[in-house]
Amino acid sequence: MRALIVDDEPLARRELRRLLERIPAIDIVGEARYVEEARAQIDALSPELVFLDIEMPDGSGFDVLARIHHMPHVIFTTAYEQHAVRAFEVNALDYLLKPIEPERLEMALARAEWQPSDERHELLPKARYGGVPHRIFVRDGARCWFIPLHEVRLVVSEGNYVRFLWGDAQPMLARSLTSMEQRLASARFFRANRKELMNLDFVENVELEMGGRLLVHLRGGPAVEVSRRQARAFRQRMQM
Repeated sequence: MRALIVDDEPLARRELRRLLERIPAIDIVGEARYVEEARAQIDALSPELVFLDIEMPDGSGFDVLARIHHMPHVIFTTAYEQHAVRAFEVNALDYLLKPIEPERLEMALARAEWQPSDERHELLPKARYGGVPHRIFVRDGARCWFIPLHEVRLVVSEGNYVRFLWGDAQPMLARSLTSMEQRLASARFFRANRKELMNLDFVENVELEMGGRLLVHLRGGPAVEVSRRQARAFRQRMQM
């Protein structure tokens, strides 16, 4: 399993590396000290697992998660207990307090190794989603989510934000719809109109409207109007 260590303390990085080097299944692909350095390495190296410190000079581990495209498994490592609840709210595999005990580290790694295949970092086959992320980290106010993209039925533009219709939740992210479209270009998302990206796997039925527009009903709602300009591309994608 490819792993990255993120911690601003050299001694902490060295000790964690020493513990991990005893475990043949772990391949340490790099280290990072700061938020931006961690973001760049995660997106460049695509590790399966990140050991992530929470408090760093230029931000927090949660800031790292908010900025990355590739979403690995995360084991938080910190000297402070007060972040534990928030860490598990973002579905972290584990929360290790420093100094890290070898037995606790092995328990955390066992969770990463034995995750069911549909819960691991590749939530959908690569052949289907190509190089796009399978999950996206969203922080909306005090709440945080790891959102599996195959569960998102619609992405809606609201000014400088996008809203994800995901189950009963509708968290928002400070991104433009155009940037999300580019990020999801190879996935099953389709730009229906100026304000909406829809997941084609949620399409239930389609109605032909006046002027060549299409009205698409999504499983779980709502109905989405495909503009006349996009109607032909939609038909091709759906092989209609």
